[in-house]
Amino acid sequence: MTDSYVRVRGAREHNLRAVDVAIPRDAFCVFTGVSGSGKSSLAFGTLYAEAQRRYFESVAPYARRLIHQVGAPKVEEISGLPPAVALEQRRSAPTSRSSVGTVTTLSNSLRMLFSRAGDYPADSTGRLDSDAFSPNTAAGACPECHGLGRVHRVTEDSLVPDPSLSIRDGAIAAWPGAWLGKNLRDIVATLGHDIDRPWRDLPAKDRDWILFTEERPVVTVHPVREAGRIQRPYKGQYQSARHYVLHTFADSQSETQRKRVAQFLVSEACPACDGRRLRPEALAVTFAGHDIAALAGMPLAALAALLRPTAEGADGSDGTDGSAQESVAGTLARDLVARIEVLTELGLGYLSMDRPSPTLSAGELQRLRLATQLRSGLFGVVYVLDEPSAGLHPADTENLLTVLARLKEAGNSLFVVEHDMDVVRRADWLVDVGPHAGEHGGRVLHSGPVDGLADVAESLTRRYLFDGPGGDGAREPRKPSGTVRLSGIRLHNLRGLDAEFPLGVFTAVTGVSGSGKSTLVTQVLADAVRERQGGPDPEDDDETRPTAELAAAEGLDAVDRLVRVDQKPIGRTPRSNLATYTGLFDAVRKVFADTDEARARGYKAGRFSFNVAAGRCETCQGEGFVAVELLFLPGTYAPCTACHGARYNSETLEITYRDRNIGEVLEMTVDVAADFLAEVPAAARSLRTLQDVGLGYLRLGQPATELSGGEAQRIKLATELQRTRRGHTLYLLDEPTTGLHPADTEVLLRQLHGLVDAGNTVVVVEHDMGVVAGADHVIDLGPGGGADGGRIVASGPPAEVAAARGSRTAPYLARALADFGEDGGRP
Repeated sequence: MTDSYVRVRGAREHNLRAVDVAIPRDAFCVFTGVSGSGKSSLAFGTLYAEAQRRYFESVAPYARRLIHQVGAPKVEEISGLPPAVALEQRRSAPTSRSSVGTVTTLSNSLRMLFSRAGDYPADSTGRLDSDAFSPNTAAGACPECHGLGRVHRVTEDSLVPDPSLSIRDGAIAAWPGAWLGKNLRDIVATLGHDIDRPWRDLPAKDRDWILFTEERPVVTVHPVREAGRIQRPYKGQYQSARHYVLHTFADSQSETQRKRVAQFLVSEACPACDGRRLRPEALAVTFAGHDIAALAGMPLAALAALLRPTAEGADGSDGTDGSAQESVAGTLARDLVARIEVLTELGLGYLSMDRPSPTLSAGELQRLRLATQLRSGLFGVVYVLDEPSAGLHPADTENLLTVLARLKEAGNSLFVVEHDMDVVRRADWLVDVGPHAGEHGGRVLHSGPVDGLADVAESLTRRYLFDGPGGDGAREPRKPSGTVRLSGIRLHNLRGLDAEFPLGVFTAVTGVSGSGKSTLVTQVLADAVRERQGGPDPEDDDETRPTAELAAAEGLDAVDRLVRVDQKPIGRTPRSNLATYTGLFDAVRKVFADTDEARARGYKAGRFSFNVAAGRCETCQGEGFVAVELLFLPGTYAPCTACHGARYNSETLEITYRDRNIGEVLEMTVDVAADFLAEVPAAARSLRTLQDVGLGYLRLGQPATELSGGEAQRIKLATELQRTRRGHTLYLLDEPTTGLHPADTEVLLRQLHGLVDAGNTVVVVEHDMGVVAGADHVIDLGPGGGADGGRIVASGPPAEVAAARGSRTAPYLARALADFGEDGGRP
């Protein structure tokens, strides 16, 4: 008989301990375990990596170097493994030119539809190629905005926010600070302009020249300095405020400078294309009375409805022969409708084709790729999925399970890493890895039918799978200490919304995907508080994203401080790591600098930074690894031959603290380092907070690029928790339980509720009904996504929202409350 199992022997990837396991093919198999237990190392690092390696062995060597490869896993043998497709939660943000249409390739079909079957104006010289309908090509992009749809400009009002000031007093706020700003002021004075008169009193001609001239005159400046300082004349070249702002925004490598000058820019729709991103000749072509920009801007569900008459007719099936153009239109429309229906089934019908990819959640991106695979028609493939329910409302999870079942029925195998116990209960087979994280995990505790886990006492998954969420029992919701009221909110699908956020309590904001939760909390509420406090958002990478319109905002004075904790990476390169981000590495370097041997050699704390030439290994520049280029094969990384991955030169590594050098400390896990550095107060405090949020398994030197979004969010939270807090702080978190095992969720919630008990306010966007049931206050948005959302369906204590009619959240919340007990309990 043919063996129907994938059999793994001796898997040692990451923390796996020579794992042997058998997993059935043609089944829905789920991998569970706490964060860092090794489940992803087994599913992705071993099974998928080996399937990919075997496939690439059949590819020509020259072609292999053009394809990203994950490398060979550390495993003795895998048998019965079919080809595999991985659908991961990609944490890196796509470019702003990437969109829903490009991710799903729907835009290709829509462009072809306009090229081959569009209605062209009478004076058209011929049909356009499909590239002419793409804003990402030279043939299609609007020449004014280069296909971006928006242009950035400056105005007198944006450059000079307070015209009552003189130039000397800083009227031109857009000018840089320090020496360059003073230099520009001195040049203006040398050119004969009065820098002591209020800006508004200067002649309009002078104001216009100072701000907008393209001239770059060079003059001799005689600076006026403080008494006693040398005053030498120098040559200075002038640049207008507009030139400085636009040049800095476009070319500066400094994110800090870009964010600073962005506040002086006015972003508006391109006047040439009216924000539609294309050349006039492409926009002149229509289909069903609309140009391609209008169709790309429709919700996918509405687009399918518009195309359906064309898809169902004009194909010859109604007895008519139809023209060739009608036949092409019918074929392309049918393809588009069929593919959109899959996306709608996955709860993504509210998205439009032109929606930029960076605005999508990781869960939305994965579902878009899943829909593409469903239409591919592959057979006999293993699909390896990374938490497909992440970021999904329970109602959307039901649709996801239906789609996964169709993939399995088509003759494929599903290997799914998952934390949602409702999804786990629907699996055919369960592989539970653990029992704990890092070096305390890496074992397969159970591999078999789901019910079999009930007999595995050491599994942390068992309790949540069979006994429910647990908790501390019933407890009355906390009483608010005040309220923040926002009225007339207009942004995206929020249309004139009024919202109230109670202070001093734990609030959960719920709703189906696309209902407006993140817009309301992480944009509108965050921006309102930040504007009142007068500071920019240090975490905001998009300097030109739209801001909300507000009719009124009340109660913001009660908030002393705002902390937004999201899942963006803590760094973009391997040089950024857990120790450097939290600041504990400063304490560690100081400890080594204070040793007798370091003092004798004159080593300061900077010597123990792997970014400083004196102390780092120069062979690898402090990276710990070097790139190895192979002819006809993809480049790979190998431990540095000089420092063997330690990052430092031999002289630096000779300095030890408690018999360990700085490189060995970076390799320690948080749990091990907490004992090792227990007598170093500054480091001990940081390590303790990392343990408190469940990150004891991470290594201190673990590169930021290896961390999941959930891990990055908890590191940010731990960094915040270790600070001395004064006054009332508002904490905003966007789906903080994403990627967390229920056991890790309990640890995290303990910290968040502790913040509320200390007198602060916590607002979370959340889909986990266990978290929502334990909240003090719930705001439920909906009832649907996109245009069907943007309204507050219900708000109040969890028990009230659970009883609300018309809420898609209510039945799932009611079930969670029943699991906690009659009155609800806080985990």
